[in-house]
Amino acid sequence: MPSNGIKAIFFDLDGTLRHNVPGGGEIFSDHVRSLGIQITDDDYSHGMRWEFLYWANSPDLVADLQKYENEKFWVNYSQRRLAALGVSPRQSKALAPKVSAYMREFYAPQSVVPDDAQKVLRELKERGYLMAVVSNRDRPFAEELESHGIADLFAFSLAGGEVDSYKPEPEIFVHALKRVSLQPEQVVYVGDNYFADVVGSRRAGLRPVLYDPGAYFPEADCAVIKSFEELIPAIADL
Repeated sequence: MPSNGIKAIFFDLDGTLRHNVPGGGEIFSDHVRSLGIQITDDDYSHGMRWEFLYWANSPDLVADLQKYENEKFWVNYSQRRLAALGVSPRQSKALAPKVSAYMREFYAPQSVVPDDAQKVLRELKERGYLMAVVSNRDRPFAEELESHGIADLFAFSLAGGEVDSYKPEPEIFVHALKRVSLQPEQVVYVGDNYFADVVGSRRAGLRPVLYDPGAYFPEADCAVIKSFEELIPAIADL
């Protein structure tokens, strides 16, 4: 272990440890392009940043979950995402039902924990770090960790729905800290969503590391890694 006092590493789940392959944003944008809508690389990046912000328990997400159910939620989500990609309001409203239906019928990604992540996780375990997974999921996900063969690496997993607190609220991290009896500054949090993971963990006093392989947050004011191979050196430098 480095001499910086770090004893534990908490991880985000979706988009950090576990990935949908292919990614939903990629398939969504490719389908929109197939409908004759031009989407530039800048548009795509803007759409991804919007997605990160939206899923960071944003006011828009909370309002949409209260207002819409099931299919209507995803049609509304598609309309919002189309707008974030630079599509006009009129086109976004017209295309949203079609794009939502396409994603529902044809998008069937694999759930993958990349090899580099598995390798680094096991090395961190061997080095003596206590590790856990803290996610904005509504329900416990221990069985999912088990299905990916990584459950044995973590002392516990915590879903926001279990404690009625979601990142970037600091309380979810406070609950996690209570389980390990450590001070916040002794714990690193690794996540891919600046708005949820960096902001939330920092509010609770943890040391954030942003996993940003797509370079969506060039202005990030924290340690940034683009691959898991960079994680151990990043922790040593904190």
